[in-house]
Amino acid sequence: MTLPVFLSEDLTPEPARLTVGDSATLSGAEGRHAASVRRIGAGEWVDVVDGAGLRLRCEVSEADKSSLSLLVREIVRESAPDPEVVLVQALAKGGRDEDAVEICTEIGVDRVIPWASQRAIVRWKGAKAHKGRSKWEGVARAAAKQSRRAFVPTIEAVMDSCELASWVASLTREAGVAFVCHEEATVSLGAVLAQVQDSCANGVLPARIALIVGPEGGIGPEETALLVAVGARTIGLGANVLRSSTAGAVALTLIRAAAGAY
Repeated sequence: MTLPVFLSEDLTPEPARLTVGDSATLSGAEGRHAASVRRIGAGEWVDVVDGAGLRLRCEVSEADKSSLSLLVREIVRESAPDPEVVLVQALAKGGRDEDAVEICTEIGVDRVIPWASQRAIVRWKGAKAHKGRSKWEGVARAAAKQSRRAFVPTIEAVMDSCELASWVASLTREAGVAFVCHEEATVSLGAVLAQVQDSCANGVLPARIALIVGPEGGIGPEETALLVAVGARTIGLGANVLRSSTAGAVALTLIRAAAGAY
């Protein structure tokens, strides 16, 4: 059975200084949540992770209303998923973009880039951009803990379509691939992944893959042409049209399966 996971920013001493057998204290927001909400007590075990692959397996020696006293029983340094998958998620109304961040974090996305696409109704400007990014970070943190991950996806700064095209061009120059999830695509993601694996040594996928998902209104033809011009490939995800909140999750699952994660 997997153990409850808490983030290490409220852990003292800091994780990098700890060795097996050391004592530590989880306080702050994480400690209060563990002790008062989850009601974790002495004798139980928890995992404390740093969000970058370090996992401390700990036994609770003492608990009060706002903190846990821990004994470090095991230290695990997990490898990052391979390949690295970046979700480029268009801003979407009704919280569907946040839903996408949540489920893709649970499946195993590594980074997320918010995209201010032309057809997006939601707009991040000024203080709203900071607030929106912070909200996505909170969603990713909660989803990583729920899914017991040692890695928390990085949420990048929002990009417009020109900035995204420049980023995709750089990605493809470095032998990465970018897939645009598009309802009018004539080739499926499964078929494209097979082609990519056939063209790579030993059938492995490229080290970095980007998944580009549009808003509820879809990706406009000008934006599609712009992304294709810099090396992105349009792909389909079956006969049905998926929502902005689910397209990335389906594509990510297929990529992780092709990489042998399942």
